[in-house]
Amino acid sequence: MTSPPTRREVTHERIVDAAARALRRNGYAGVGVADVMKQAGLTHGGFYAHFESRDALLAEAVERAGRDTGVVMNQRIETSRARGESALRAVVEGYLSDAHLSGTESGCVVAALSSEMPRQSPALLARAVERVRKLVAMVQRALPEGASKEQAMVIAATLVGTLQLARTLGANSQGNAMLAASRSALLAQYDTE
Repeated sequence: MTSPPTRREVTHERIVDAAARALRRNGYAGVGVADVMKQAGLTHGGFYAHFESRDALLAEAVERAGRDTGVVMNQRIETSRARGESALRAVVEGYLSDAHLSGTESGCVVAALSSEMPRQSPALLARAVERVRKLVAMVQRALPEGASKEQAMVIAATLVGTLQLARTLGANSQGNAMLAASRSALLAQYDTE
């Protein structure tokens, strides 16, 4: 039996949650310690009781954001399978959805930050690389048995690139049209179930 989380653990999780939202919304450079602490309902002075540096916070925030998105996608997959639809359909339709188009703050951290990832510290870059690998692995698990990792990489890249370009166009008819075109193309080519 596990014991309930301590007050310190609850506070730590609140800070990481606020940082994960801010990270997806504002990018790496747009995440300030003072703002994150304020969003978490805490004072700036308490930050170093939880993290040795801003990069340490950002590394945990990248992990949290990715894990949160993974939970949502896994729920979509289970729901889709229960309806007799393919896991790939759930991934494609969920990732390229209108809600994900406008939901930067709660969406995929890879799509939100991929252009910034290569310019981060080695520790942050390592976390970002792991998020990309996990995205590809999730897509590969959603593909029919026997599909190649290369197919999963192409699909993951198409998902991320499409979402980024659609967000650039905006949560409007142009952005939605880009999502719809990629959804149709991906499902026509890869959804064989």
